[in-house]
Amino acid sequence: MEQQYLYKFIIIGDSGVGKSCILLQFTDHRFQEVYDFTIGVEFGSRMIKIKDQQIRLQIWDTAGQETFRSITRSYYRGAAGALLVYDVSKRETFDHARNWLEDALKHSTTNLQVMLIGNKSDLEKNRKVSKKEGEEFAKEHNLLFLETSAKTAQNIEEAFLETARVIYHKTESGEIDVKTEGEGVKELSKSQNNNENDEKGGCC
Repeated sequence: MEQQYLYKFIIIGDSGVGKSCILLQFTDHRFQEVYDFTIGVEFGSRMIKIKDQQIRLQIWDTAGQETFRSITRSYYRGAAGALLVYDVSKRETFDHARNWLEDALKHSTTNLQVMLIGNKSDLEKNRKVSKKEGEEFAKEHNLLFLETSAKTAQNIEEAFLETARVIYHKTESGEIDVKTEGEGVKELSKSQNNNENDEKGGCC
């Protein structure tokens, strides 16, 4: 019988870098040109499959404004994966990535897997942050790294799947214990998974 798991993800980074658009592209396969700034947090979920395992990604899109920082910090706890997003056309959002990373590592589990994302790669003419800079930052801090475009869907799928695969391997190796609370990975019974689908209204 296929096992079913739930992985908790968070999406963090400055306002306007495209966090909500990344989530929408992943869960609904569509892009929304005009998007209001997130107030507090937004939620999305989607089922994926890794090898023979059914895995539900429970994704929390956090607000980037400093005003909501104390609220969003509470969502760091118990997260297995984090997408740390900056905008390749805005240098300051990349400069702030270090602060976001420190905040996430401080308030989350020791096993948090972080994927650094340089979003809006479709804005090549306006690029202010090179791909090499993103790669070097990720290497320095032992992060995964991809450049994405929520508009064209480039690497959106891969960002979530690659992060989930690393978490899956950590679980398989015993580095993450699914029976330990707060690790961001939970084993689900079939009935639990169905109930969650009903409660969330089919947002995937």
